[in-house]
Amino acid sequence: MLRLLLAWTINALALWICNGIFSSVSIHGAWAYIIGAAVLGIANTILKPILALLTLPLIIVTLGLFLLVINIAMVALAEWIAPNFSINGFWTYVGVVVIIWVVNWAAYRLIDELENKRPLGRTI
Repeated sequence: MLRLLLAWTINALALWICNGIFSSVSIHGAWAYIIGAAVLGIANTILKPILALLTLPLIIVTLGLFLLVINIAMVALAEWIAPNFSINGFWTYVGVVVIIWVVNWAAYRLIDELENKRPLGRTI
């Protein structure tokens, strides 16, 4: 449960950063961040692996570039479901996907580092 809450927080942080960086991203209100982050988390957990499996030949032919299209679809789904959340322009979608990927990568790398430095319990 803590891991799920952490994933939602990281996705909400990534959306907040995207809202600050891109003028074509408009996210207003805490619920827009919460719902958008939840949709991203659920879509990336359930839909993305299914879509990746179904489009595997296309992913192979494009050397993985089609995964960007799948990620754009996940962000578009979050935009469609979350209230007060809009993104205008294809290149803005690409930028949002890249920012979300970088924030998630950095956050989980930091979490892994902190978990590795945590002292282990004593064994007798």
